[in-house]
Amino acid sequence: GVQLVESGGGLVQPGGSLRLSCAASGFDFNSVPMTWVRQAPGSELEWVSHINSGGTVLNYADSVKGRFTISRDNAKNTLYLYLNGLQTEDTAMYYCAKGDLAYASGGYLARLKATGDWGQGTQVTVAS
Repeated sequence: GVQLVESGGGLVQPGGSLRLSCAASGFDFNSVPMTWVRQAPGSELEWVSHINSGGTVLNYADSVKGRFTISRDNAKNTLYLYLNGLQTEDTAMYYCAKGDLAYASGGYLARLKATGDWGQGTQVTVAS
């Protein structure tokens, strides 16, 4: 079955950087667009960034544009998210998900997450 394993989160000071990874298996990663989604405490799921299957089309939420960079290595079946200029508001659990979920609503993301084809996420905490 589909497996998505996120890693790379941690505790970082404001202004710091992290690189998140998502190892994918159980499906044809090379032909599937992917999306990073996050959930802050007490908040809805929020899409963060999307990349098409070939890595040539990238989309970012306004809240992270200019600070985060999405990429993928299809040879390694791995999705990445580089987080720079981290702010306390970026504190959240970060998930990778199959598909083009750019601009998806929190309600739709929650219903999708309930299907089970999501990983456990990786926690990013930004604090001084």
